[in-house]
Amino acid sequence: MATPGQKYSDRDILVHMSAPSIRGKTLTNLVLLALEKAVDGTMRIDDFINNPGYYAYWDGWNYPLKKSSLAKTIKRLREKGLIDFVSDNELIIKLTDPGKDKALWAKMMMGDKKWDGKWRLIIWDIPEKRRQTRDLLRMKLKQLGFVRWQKSVWASKINCTNILREFVKKVGIGDWVMVLESDNVSG
Repeated sequence: MATPGQKYSDRDILVHMSAPSIRGKTLTNLVLLALEKAVDGTMRIDDFINNPGYYAYWDGWNYPLKKSSLAKTIKRLREKGLIDFVSDNELIIKLTDPGKDKALWAKMMMGDKKWDGKWRLIIWDIPEKRRQTRDLLRMKLKQLGFVRWQKSVWASKINCTNILREFVKKVGIGDWVMVLESDNVSG
């Protein structure tokens, strides 16, 4: 990954943006969002097993939590590089940087579905030599439910301005991309 001020390569952006789309209330999302919600970004597995509803963002976790399912989920998340163990002895897990990104996208998709009257616009002019980056951004916006207003102007009612701004900054495309929020849009 790039250090602050350093630009990402097209390959880095491809890896970062091409993550599969986020589904609804899954155990994977519950674990990622619970870790994202934690103050220090860590969580004891024992605490999680005994109180999954405490960590849930949505209406709680209304499903039985099987230890075998949780173990498989944690194994999968670790293999994908989204979480890591702080201590093997105490079974404490933490989010990695890619895990934080995935949790942010999940949080955005699971957010309040009631429209607050504001449009979120993303406008870009990404150079032709970065076509792959531009195509991946367009694909990601489609996955997130954005609609195309013009070729490089997309809009959404989802409250995602800050998450998109962080993402644009993180992947190093801020020179070409603008994220706007407005309650006064006509057309």
